[in-house]
Amino acid sequence: MKYQVTNRHFILFVLLLIVISRLTRLSDIAVLFYSFIVTLFSDFSSTLSQINISVADNLLSLVLIVVLGLFLVFSRRKDLIYDKELSFSSLIIILLLIFFVFAPVVSTTDPDFQNNIGVTKLLPPFSTVNYIHSKGENTHLNNFSSLKKQFLNEDIIYVDSVIKSGNDFYYYQKGKKVKAEKDKVQFDDEILLVHSRLFLLGTDEFGRDVFSRLVYGTRISMIVGLGAVIVSFILGIGFGFLSGYSGQVVDTVLNRLTDTFLSVPVIFLVILILAFFGNSIFAIIIILGFSGWMSLFKIVRSEVISVKQKDYFITATKIGLPGWKLLIKEILPVIIAPVIVNLIFQGQPSQVMI
Repeated sequence: MKYQVTNRHFILFVLLLIVISRLTRLSDIAVLFYSFIVTLFSDFSSTLSQINISVADNLLSLVLIVVLGLFLVFSRRKDLIYDKELSFSSLIIILLLIFFVFAPVVSTTDPDFQNNIGVTKLLPPFSTVNYIHSKGENTHLNNFSSLKKQFLNEDIIYVDSVIKSGNDFYYYQKGKKVKAEKDKVQFDDEILLVHSRLFLLGTDEFGRDVFSRLVYGTRISMIVGLGAVIVSFILGIGFGFLSGYSGQVVDTVLNRLTDTFLSVPVIFLVILILAFFGNSIFAIIIILGFSGWMSLFKIVRSEVISVKQKDYFITATKIGLPGWKLLIKEILPVIIAPVIVNLIFQGQPSQVMI
């Protein structure tokens, strides 16, 4: 009997690989999560004020790894998509989704973190840099605050080298000699704690980890691409159905509106939307969505005009199905193929603009 590799098997394999390769990272997240829960009961409002998007993202990634792993192991249903045979396209989609959901675990560095640029800028791939930890302030949330600060690399000081002279320690940063004072950096038994970090793909001109930015960039690209496609899909399907189904005045108005959008250069639309919504991911999604629905509108409108002459559509109309049910049950199954092709090509300009 031939063994069949399913999507479930591949997802479990990738999750296991992440757990093994990022075991230290996951244990740090677990310790941070435990500290958060304990501190939450002692000072609820102050603890919540310590939570930011980065911390929440890491905690959520840990929970999702545990939940998804348990679900895939103990789920016995065989009719779902994750039990289908693994194909090349599903393999790529799974890897992209893993990078999207578990970016904080796949990459252990904040993509925007930069410190001591003179030491870390423009490093080649597989470079290793030494660093020490600075001491945090004593607060009533000291345990959770210090753990969070260390977890988010906020207390890192990158150094070229560390030397001991007598009872004192000194570190160098691009030739600059600095004394390591015990009240400012972390010591262990009179020994300065020195760690090292590997930059897998090197760093950019601002000392930021290229691999981390690549991982998080995948997440942003997927958000913008999928968001823009969804906006285009809703506008193109909705306006196309109204135009083809209603006819006459509505059809004329929507056709002239579409022609207007097609005649206006996209750059002016970009400037207009940015003026209203500002420079943000949401604004980019709106821009790409509003600049790409016209071709889908033309496809849907022509298909609806053709389909509404069919006997099954006329019968569905006579028995009183509302417009949204006609669209979902009678129109979409027929036009889904050209719609998907159009949306795929619609997603390519989104990636280019990002």
